[in-house]
Amino acid sequence: RLGLERADTAEKALTVIVDLLEKYGQGGNCMESHMVFTYHNSFLIADRKEAWVLETSGKYWAAEKVEGGVRNISNQLSITTKIDREHPKLKEYAKSKGWWDGEKEFDFAATYSYVNTARMTTSRGRYCEGYKLLNKHKGSITSEIMMEILRDKESGINMEGGFMTTGSMVSVLPQQPDLPCVHFFTGTPDPAR
Repeated sequence: RLGLERADTAEKALTVIVDLLEKYGQGGNCMESHMVFTYHNSFLIADRKEAWVLETSGKYWAAEKVEGGVRNISNQLSITTKIDREHPKLKEYAKSKGWWDGEKEFDFAATYSYVNTARMTTSRGRYCEGYKLLNKHKGSITSEIMMEILRDKESGINMEGGFMTTGSMVSVLPQQPDLPCVHFFTGTPDPAR
């Protein structure tokens, strides 16, 4: 929200977020219940001209500029070796912890989350299923198709149970500045309604 308030481009919003992250860190419960559950955050940040994926681990972070095609995030780190901006001590910290030897190519997701990045888009899970659904419609995604993807319960994108999806958002951001941006938000606790 502060990125939206304080920046007029996607990259400037990214800078706002990482500056706040480095100054204040992360925290706060993910649930309204008394159970303590926190996690590191990921963001899709877009304007009319560009889009970024920002993923965090504590105060450390990596950002990838989306150059084309489709891109998604979901409950895991997904930035691998294409890192366009990063915390100034991201690699140094990983090396000091013994997570990266400083020799092989740096892979943010593999280093900071112990994810097998070769299997991210093939093993069943929310990230993989979202990736498949987006690629199924690549080149012809409309706001209606995006809404259908976000309503999909079988894939786990629209979660039910202990952790429920309580809202979704679809934005249409035309590159032509004379056309308005349109934002759709769910009005119910379940995007399928």
